[in-house]
Amino acid sequence: MFTGIVTDIGRIIELEKRGDLRARVETKYDMSTVAIGASIACDGICLTVIKTGSNWFDVEISAESVEKTHLKFNTWVIGTSLNLERALRVGDELGGHIVSGHVDGVVEIVDIKDEGDSTRFVLLAPSDLQKFIAPKGSVALNGTSLTVNEVHSSKFGVNVIPHTKEVTTWGSSKIGDHLNLEIDTLARYVARLKEVNEEIAHSAG
Repeated sequence: MFTGIVTDIGRIIELEKRGDLRARVETKYDMSTVAIGASIACDGICLTVIKTGSNWFDVEISAESVEKTHLKFNTWVIGTSLNLERALRVGDELGGHIVSGHVDGVVEIVDIKDEGDSTRFVLLAPSDLQKFIAPKGSVALNGTSLTVNEVHSSKFGVNVIPHTKEVTTWGSSKIGDHLNLEIDTLARYVARLKEVNEEIAHSAG
Protein backbone atom coordinates (compact mmCIF):
# COMPACT_ATOMS: atom_id res chain seq x y z
CA MET A 1 0.00 0.00 0.00
CA PHE A 2 1.02 3.59 -0.67
CA THR A 3 -0.18 7.10 0.20
CA GLY A 4 0.23 8.98 -3.08
CA ILE A 5 2.96 11.16 -1.57
CA VAL A 6 5.91 11.06 -3.97
CA THR A 7 9.26 10.77 -2.15
CA ASP A 8 11.71 10.81 -5.06
CA ILE A 9 11.90 11.51 -8.78
CA GLY A 10 13.64 8.56 -10.40
CA ARG A 11 15.09 8.34 -13.89
CA ILE A 12 15.11 5.42 -16.31
CA ILE A 13 18.70 4.56 -17.23
CA GLU A 14 18.15 1.18 -18.91
CA LEU A 15 15.23 -0.52 -20.70
CA GLU A 16 15.12 -4.03 -22.04
CA LYS A 17 12.32 -6.07 -23.63
CA ARG A 18 12.75 -9.74 -22.80
CA GLY A 19 9.21 -11.13 -22.80
CA ASP A 20 8.26 -8.65 -20.12
CA LEU A 21 9.62 -5.10 -19.97
CA ARG A 22 12.59 -4.64 -17.65
CA ALA A 23 13.65 -1.20 -16.42
CA ARG A 24 16.56 0.10 -14.37
CA VAL A 25 15.62 3.19 -12.36
CA GLU A 26 18.14 5.62 -10.90
CA THR A 27 17.10 6.94 -7.49
CA LYS A 28 18.25 8.94 -4.47
CA TYR A 29 16.87 6.29 -2.11
CA ASP A 30 19.37 4.66 0.25
CA MET A 31 19.45 1.34 -1.56
CA SER A 32 20.95 -0.42 1.47
CA THR A 33 17.47 -0.13 3.00
CA VAL A 34 15.64 -1.55 -0.05
CA ALA A 35 15.34 -5.34 -0.06
CA ILE A 36 14.94 -7.56 -3.09
CA GLY A 37 11.19 -8.18 -3.37
CA ALA A 38 10.28 -4.77 -1.96
CA SER A 39 7.48 -2.79 -3.61
CA ILE A 40 8.07 0.64 -5.11
CA ALA A 41 5.38 2.62 -6.93
CA CYS A 42 6.75 3.93 -10.23
CA ASP A 43 4.39 6.51 -11.76
CA GLY A 44 1.69 4.89 -9.61
CA ILE A 45 2.41 1.30 -10.74
CA CYS A 46 3.26 -1.04 -7.86
CA LEU A 47 6.40 -2.88 -9.02
CA THR A 48 8.67 -5.42 -7.33
CA VAL A 49 12.37 -4.74 -6.95
CA ILE A 50 14.30 -7.64 -8.50
CA LYS A 51 17.86 -6.29 -8.38
CA THR A 52 19.62 -3.33 -6.77
CA GLY A 53 22.81 -1.30 -7.09
CA SER A 54 24.33 1.61 -5.24
CA ASN A 55 21.87 4.14 -6.67
CA TRP A 56 19.46 2.11 -8.82
CA PHE A 57 16.97 -0.73 -8.82
CA ASP A 58 15.53 -3.04 -11.47
CA VAL A 59 11.86 -3.89 -11.99
CA GLU A 60 9.95 -6.04 -14.46
CA ILE A 61 6.60 -4.98 -15.92
CA SER A 62 4.32 -7.66 -17.32
CA ALA A 63 2.68 -7.35 -20.74
CA GLU A 64 -0.69 -7.06 -18.97
CA SER A 65 0.53 -4.13 -16.86
CA VAL A 66 1.92 -2.44 -19.96
CA GLU A 67 -1.48 -2.74 -21.67
CA LYS A 68 -3.40 -1.34 -18.66
CA THR A 69 -1.12 1.63 -17.97
CA HIS A 70 0.32 4.62 -19.79
CA LEU A 71 3.19 2.36 -20.84
CA LYS A 72 1.10 1.28 -23.82
CA PHE A 73 1.79 4.78 -25.19
CA ASN A 74 5.56 4.17 -24.96
CA THR A 75 5.88 6.76 -22.20
CA TRP A 76 9.03 5.17 -20.75
CA VAL A 77 12.27 5.74 -22.63
CA ILE A 78 15.85 6.23 -21.49
CA GLY A 79 15.93 9.45 -19.45
CA THR A 80 12.23 9.45 -18.53
CA SER A 81 11.55 10.82 -15.04
CA LEU A 82 9.27 8.81 -12.75
CA ASN A 83 7.37 9.57 -9.56
CA LEU A 84 8.58 7.13 -6.92
CA GLU A 85 7.12 6.08 -3.57
CA ARG A 86 8.22 3.28 -1.30
CA ALA A 87 5.56 1.05 0.27
CA LEU A 88 3.77 2.30 3.38
CA ARG A 89 5.12 0.93 6.66
CA VAL A 90 3.31 0.58 9.98
CA GLY A 91 3.62 3.89 11.82
CA ASP A 92 4.19 6.00 8.69
CA GLU A 93 2.22 9.21 8.35
CA LEU A 94 -0.73 8.94 5.95
CA GLY A 95 -0.34 12.27 4.20
CA GLY A 96 -2.39 11.55 1.06
CA HIS A 97 -4.93 8.73 0.79
CA ILE A 98 -4.71 4.95 0.62
CA VAL A 99 -3.33 3.97 -2.80
CA SER A 100 -2.86 0.36 -3.90
CA GLY A 101 -0.58 0.89 -6.89
CA HIS A 102 -3.03 -0.96 -9.15
CA VAL A 103 -3.78 1.32 -12.10
CA ASP A 104 -7.46 1.47 -13.15
CA GLY A 105 -7.00 3.31 -16.42
CA VAL A 106 -5.25 6.08 -18.32
CA VAL A 107 -6.23 9.76 -18.55
CA GLU A 108 -5.03 12.43 -20.96
CA ILE A 109 -4.15 16.03 -20.12
CA VAL A 110 -6.34 18.20 -22.34
CA ASP A 111 -5.80 21.65 -20.83
CA ILE A 112 -3.35 23.43 -18.51
CA LYS A 113 -3.94 26.88 -16.99
CA ASP A 114 -2.07 28.84 -14.34
CA GLU A 115 -4.32 29.98 -11.48
CA GLY A 116 -2.31 32.22 -9.18
CA ASP A 117 0.74 30.25 -8.11
CA SER A 118 -0.99 26.93 -8.75
CA THR A 119 -1.70 25.18 -12.05
CA ARG A 120 -5.06 23.74 -13.09
CA PHE A 121 -4.87 20.54 -15.12
CA VAL A 122 -7.96 19.32 -16.99
CA LEU A 123 -7.99 15.60 -17.77
CA LEU A 124 -10.08 13.36 -19.98
CA ALA A 125 -11.19 10.21 -18.13
CA PRO A 126 -12.11 6.80 -19.60
CA SER A 127 -15.88 6.35 -19.89
CA ASP A 128 -15.96 3.32 -17.59
CA LEU A 129 -14.26 5.22 -14.75
CA GLN A 130 -16.08 8.55 -14.91
CA LYS A 131 -18.69 7.49 -12.34
CA PHE A 132 -15.96 7.02 -9.72
CA ILE A 133 -14.63 10.59 -10.01
CA ALA A 134 -16.41 13.17 -7.86
CA PRO A 135 -15.72 16.77 -6.81
CA LYS A 136 -13.61 16.90 -3.62
CA GLY A 137 -12.86 13.20 -3.98
CA SER A 138 -9.35 11.78 -4.24
CA VAL A 139 -7.53 10.32 -7.23
CA ALA A 140 -3.98 9.13 -7.77
CA LEU A 141 -2.43 10.40 -11.01
CA ASN A 142 1.00 8.97 -11.88
CA GLY A 143 1.24 8.05 -8.22
CA THR A 144 0.39 11.51 -6.88
CA SER A 145 -2.55 11.90 -4.48
CA LEU A 146 -4.70 14.81 -5.68
CA THR A 147 -8.12 16.25 -4.91
CA VAL A 148 -10.66 16.58 -7.72
CA ASN A 149 -11.83 20.19 -8.06
CA GLU A 150 -14.62 19.81 -10.57
CA VAL A 151 -16.16 17.25 -12.91
CA HIS A 152 -17.78 18.06 -16.25
CA SER A 153 -19.01 14.99 -18.11
CA SER A 154 -15.89 13.10 -19.23
CA LYS A 155 -13.42 15.73 -17.94
CA PHE A 156 -12.23 16.62 -14.47
CA GLY A 157 -9.82 19.16 -13.04
CA VAL A 158 -7.12 19.12 -10.37
CA ASN A 159 -4.98 21.92 -8.97
CA VAL A 160 -1.26 21.33 -8.51
CA ILE A 161 0.60 23.64 -6.13
CA PRO A 162 4.20 24.82 -6.77
CA HIS A 163 5.67 22.44 -4.15
CA THR A 164 4.08 19.43 -5.86
CA LYS A 165 5.41 20.55 -9.24
CA GLU A 166 8.91 20.79 -7.76
CA VAL A 167 9.00 17.37 -6.05
CA THR A 168 7.16 15.36 -8.73
CA THR A 169 7.09 15.13 -12.52
CA TRP A 170 4.07 17.46 -12.70
CA GLY A 171 6.42 20.38 -13.33
CA SER A 172 7.21 19.01 -16.81
CA SER A 173 3.70 17.79 -17.72
CA LYS A 174 2.16 19.04 -20.95
CA ILE A 175 -1.07 18.80 -22.94
CA GLY A 176 -1.39 15.41 -24.59
CA ASP A 177 0.49 13.54 -21.86
CA HIS A 178 -1.05 10.26 -20.68
CA LEU A 179 -1.14 9.57 -16.94
CA ASN A 180 -1.94 6.52 -14.84
CA LEU A 181 -5.21 6.86 -12.93
CA GLU A 182 -6.10 4.98 -9.77
CA ILE A 183 -9.53 5.82 -8.40
CA ASP A 184 -10.20 6.07 -4.68
CA THR A 185 -11.15 2.70 -3.19
CA LEU A 186 -13.90 4.38 -1.16
CA ALA A 187 -15.44 5.80 -4.35
CA ARG A 188 -15.50 2.32 -5.85
CA TYR A 189 -17.37 0.90 -2.86
CA VAL A 190 -19.84 3.80 -2.78
CA ALA A 191 -20.59 3.33 -6.49
CA ARG A 192 -21.05 -0.41 -6.00
CA LEU A 193 -23.36 0.16 -3.03
CA LYS A 194 -25.47 2.48 -5.17
CA GLU A 195 -25.70 -0.17 -7.89
CA VAL A 196 -26.78 -2.82 -5.37
CA ASN A 197 -29.46 -0.52 -3.94
CA GLU A 198 -30.75 0.21 -7.45
CA GLU A 199 -30.85 -3.53 -8.21
CA ILE A 200 -32.78 -4.18 -5.00
CA ALA A 201 -35.23 -1.37 -5.76
CA HIS A 202 -35.71 -2.66 -9.32
CA SER A 203 -36.39 -6.24 -8.11
CA ALA A 204 -38.86 -4.97 -5.50
CA GLY A 205 -40.69 -2.95 -8.11
